[in-house]
Amino acid sequence: MAENNENQLNIELNEEVADGVYSNLAIITHSPSEFVVDFIRVMPNVPKAKVQSRIIMTPQHAKRLMNALRENISKFEQNFGVIQDLEMPPIPPMSFSAPKAQA
Repeated sequence: MAENNENQLNIELNEEVADGVYSNLAIITHSPSEFVVDFIRVMPNVPKAKVQSRIIMTPQHAKRLMNALRENISKFEQNFGVIQDLEMPPIPPMSFSAPKAQA
C-alpha cells in the first residue's frame, strides 16, 4: 500500500539553526494582533545583554506554544522529577536600544 504524503510537512533544519542559541531570559510583549518573544542571554556582572533571537507570532500560535510547553513540561517532570522553580536574582531595570530607521 502506498503512503499518503499529501498531509505530510517536510521541515528543513540547517546546521546554523540546529546549533541553537542559549537564552536565560525571555521578554514577552504583545499587541492585539501579535506576540513578540525576545530571547536574551544575560551574563553575571555584565550590565549589557543582547537579544539573541526574536520570535513574532499570532495570538493563536502563542496559545498553542503555551499549551505545547505545558504538555512537554508535564512529560519531562513525569520522567525526571519536578523542575525546581529557583528564585530569580533581581534583574535591574531594562532599556531597549534598536537600530535607527532610515529612509
